[in-house]
Amino acid sequence: MRCLAPCPTRSQRDRPVDSPPMARAARGFRCRECGWATPAYVGRCAQCQAWNTLDQFTETQRSGPARSAGVVVPGRTVRLADVPDEPGRRLSTEIPEFDRVLGGGLVPGSLVLVGGDPGIGKSTLMLQAAARLAQRGTVVAYVCGEESPRQVRLRATRLGVGEAPVTLIPESSLDAALAAAEGAGASVVIIDSIQSVYVEGLDTRSGGPAQLSEAGARLVAFSKTNEITTIVTGHVTKSGEIAGPRLLEHLVDAVLYFENAEGGSVRVLRAIKNRFGATDEVGVFEMTGEGLQSVENPSSALLESHDADASGCAVTAVIEGSRPLALEVQALAVPTNLASPRRIASGLETSRLHLLLAVLARRGGVNTGAMDVVASVSGGMRLRDTGADLAILAALASAASDQPLPRATACLGEVALSGAVRPVHQVQRRLAELSRVGFKRCLVPNGTPAVDGIVLIPVRNVRDALQSLHR
Repeated sequence: MRCLAPCPTRSQRDRPVDSPPMARAARGFRCRECGWATPAYVGRCAQCQAWNTLDQFTETQRSGPARSAGVVVPGRTVRLADVPDEPGRRLSTEIPEFDRVLGGGLVPGSLVLVGGDPGIGKSTLMLQAAARLAQRGTVVAYVCGEESPRQVRLRATRLGVGEAPVTLIPESSLDAALAAAEGAGASVVIIDSIQSVYVEGLDTRSGGPAQLSEAGARLVAFSKTNEITTIVTGHVTKSGEIAGPRLLEHLVDAVLYFENAEGGSVRVLRAIKNRFGATDEVGVFEMTGEGLQSVENPSSALLESHDADASGCAVTAVIEGSRPLALEVQALAVPTNLASPRRIASGLETSRLHLLLAVLARRGGVNTGAMDVVASVSGGMRLRDTGADLAILAALASAASDQPLPRATACLGEVALSGAVRPVHQVQRRLAELSRVGFKRCLVPNGTPAVDGIVLIPVRNVRDALQSLHR
């Protein structure tokens, strides 16, 4: 019988049966902002629309199937009921505000990403946390990819922790740094920063999208496999997001952002993502000559510059994570000859400012159509809580009429498009915080239960609120 099967070529006959598939190099261009890849260079990224952000890369890929034709060993399985439900012992950094944002301390085997603007204090906080942990007997490895050991020692001396038993690893290779940390028996590894280390085997620059993605995957495997807590710092872009692909933020267990008050010494550390604690939790720090110090009374610090005799100033209380904070909303309205008056917002969204100005004009009778309006939030805070709507409206009305609000009077309430003042959640805690910092009266929605130490002024809508403020 004639064989109809094709005869193997010479190269196929000479290749061993069990030899792995040949490796090939993939070349192209990848956007440093979003990670979009293209085989040919273009001036503008098709995904994020950024100009001149494509970098050339070369990666070694394996052709053919990802695994050999042999027997695949199945992975292990674990019954959910057999997994211990103990939360585990957290590592306290003895920095109260840092532990608060983390949810009570560092969880063994977790991966934490800390981002922030240059010079805001990321390295200072990391060095202080490393020194506190090391002084309590925890073996801490500090990978200083951006600085030399001498520079780290000089900063530690300024912070008063120069004698802390922290193990420094001046290494830029991620694999070599992790091997050194594991060899030193470290329980906590701090990498400053992830953009300064590189993964061997990738023909791309350190800090690029491919490097950050691979570094994040290796750090997750390292921390979970060895139960080693890992903290990495990251640079941010002009838009305030951590540089690199979003994959990095999805891989880590917690993402913390440092925010800075404009022209002030207050720093706010905010939890954007936390698998072991509350999101939107905030910690307030003050930058001093001895480093970052936790602020025990954030509300008093945020209201330190409050001027009760100035127009356009209103005080409210918001819920940030698990704590209430009292803060000040400031507004300024001045006549303008421009056909389109300017609207400038700092600490709150411009669209929200436009919405509240429209409600104030239609439902409150205060028209600012011929005025430039500027609104800001004290302390550099970002106002996301809708319970501050009534305070923003009160500040805008006060600025438009140039009349200050009554002394020791705060405002709480969400404002609807109809002009109605709606209830807010956790109102008891907000009122207790306002009473604690010295406020005697507060405008609140109808039906708000009374709280000792503060007089409540119930209002139904925006007109009622404005009349109550100017009696």
